Amino acid sequence: MKDIIVIGGGMAGLVSAINLVNHGLDVLVIEKNSYPFHKVCGEYVSNEVKPFLESLGAFPDKYNPSRISRFVLTSCRGKSCGMQLDLGGFGISRYTLDQFLFEKATSAGVKFLLNTQVDQVSFADDSFCLQLSDGSRLASRLVIGCQGKRSKIDKLLERDFLNHKGEYIGVKYHIRYDFPDDTIALHNFKGGYCGICKIEGDKYNLCYLGQRKDLKRFGNIKRMEEELLYRNPHLKDIFNNADFLFGKAMMVTGIGFTPKGLIERHALMCGDSAGVITPLCGNGIALAVHAAKIVSELTLKYYKEGSFDRSKLEAEYYARWKKLFAFRLKAGPIMQNLFGSGFSTEIAVMIMKYFKPVARYMMSQTHGKPF
Repeated sequence: MKDIIVIGGGMAGLVSAINLVNHGLDVLVIEKNSYPFHKVCGEYVSNEVKPFLESLGAFPDKYNPSRISRFVLTSCRGKSCGMQLDLGGFGISRYTLDQFLFEKATSAGVKFLLNTQVDQVSFADDSFCLQLSDGSRLASRLVIGCQGKRSKIDKLLERDFLNHKGEYIGVKYHIRYDFPDDTIALHNFKGGYCGICKIEGDKYNLCYLGQRKDLKRFGNIKRMEEELLYRNPHLKDIFNNADFLFGKAMMVTGIGFTPKGLIERHALMCGDSAGVITPLCGNGIALAVHAAKIVSELTLKYYKEGSFDRSKLEAEYYARWKKLFAFRLKAGPIMQNLFGSGFSTEIAVMIMKYFKPVARYMMSQTHGKPF
């Protein structure tokens, strides 16, 4: 029997596995893909995670991630304003970052089953039984669910959030473009917003959140971009002048921000499996890393303190997660309503330009505190 099985080898899964195995536990990560692979992601990471990653020996400094200290906001019509970021962050592709963490985890002793899916999870007699896509079965005392926004295992667990159809799409490109290395920009367009920031090397991430109904209305990505994104002159310039490095856009559909359960049939959900944060209210990578810290610390407590049983583990995980993240997730849809429309984005740019303390407060809500 394994000590811990982690379902999903994204940021939350990899970081929690590294922390757990560093403290002597037997950890298996089950990942449906093989590394490295791209993910639709803004690829900006708040510096709040840097001290913790460094403590694990898992900060990717050898890849020279970009150092981002300035933010620019543009309205749907292209009016702009910029400000310094008090905390700032760094940019690095998930292709590079996840591969780096996978190598760190492997060298630390984490075991992996790649190109494998979990077909069923059951709980009985204080332990889990997992049936895998190759027909094999595994037993574990604890399961940490890090399977992402929506997955097969969510359907198997009959999670409530699946009853709410996600209304957004995410689209990502890697590009080469003449843009400041230290800046992340958020360009609004009708129905959504698009971010750009430098990652490693000479590449930039270009990623936007749009609406499914607009994709359906225009029929394809290219036409939707021409009809909506190009109305912002900054985005039009990017699409007309950047060197696009992918053969085609990467896209995910069905993105939603409906609350999720933190504990499903005694499995502890972590990262996007526990809650998807809107890009405007904080970056999901930092939330995933912080959640991984919490779940791994409490898991260690469960194994090392005899009085800290499963019920106490679940109760404390729920309380700590809610205390740290519930406000940011609830604030997300509220802030989301300020963007993606002409009038509200003009107001947002005006606030940033003429009401700096208000703008700094709003920006502080998108970054947590270093941990």
